[in-house]
Amino acid sequence: MENSSQISKNTDTGTTTDTMNFFPIRIQAHNVECTRDSQRIFTGLNFEVKSGQALFLRGPNGAGKSTLLMVLAGLLPFEGKIDFGRKKEETDELPTSHLIHFVSLLNAMKPQLTLAENLGFWSRMFAGTTKPIPSALKRAGLGGLDNFLTGHLSTGQKHRLSLARLLVSPRPIWLLDEPSSALDSDGDIWVANLIEEHLSDNGLVIAATHRPISLREGVAQSTLTFARGQR
Repeated sequence: MENSSQISKNTDTGTTTDTMNFFPIRIQAHNVECTRDSQRIFTGLNFEVKSGQALFLRGPNGAGKSTLLMVLAGLLPFEGKIDFGRKKEETDELPTSHLIHFVSLLNAMKPQLTLAENLGFWSRMFAGTTKPIPSALKRAGLGGLDNFLTGHLSTGQKHRLSLARLLVSPRPIWLLDEPSSALDSDGDIWVANLIEEHLSDNGLVIAATHRPISLREGVAQSTLTFARGQR
């Protein structure tokens, strides 16, 4: 199966890593609502996000931010309409799920595997290549720990490893749940840089976050604010 995007080489850091120049895509939501365990989480959500843009979801715990990400990832049923606008010929008619990375608070890493083995699993799962793994680990601040057991990492290091999945199998849509959770100030900067680079490659980001993510002035971004018990 062909990849849905064009590939170019990036040698700015002295390493050869594959970066993506994604075809334009957009997400439009119309009157979206979701109910879980007979409890309406949110209703009447309307928004649009395009390639090169970030949408930040803000609001208190339980307001529906994570629920919306799972709806967009195809993990929860919903009412209303969500349109993933794309030209079929430009994405080889791939299912929408093949265009999405969903990174939640659960790191989805096996503790008995090494860092390289974990990233290798996710790369193969998403039809990627293991070639970028050393570079991805280095960018995540985990360079040299390729053969280290994941179960021995700190909480922050495990979260960095989870985010490194974004770098080994590029996909245009990033759905990120608290991407700067458990990270220090350097980690905050790294997350912001990851998002900026993805947007510059024509990617699209929707991120639920309590902590502000400071992107450079001029980067296209907007905020969707949730209230608990939103109606």
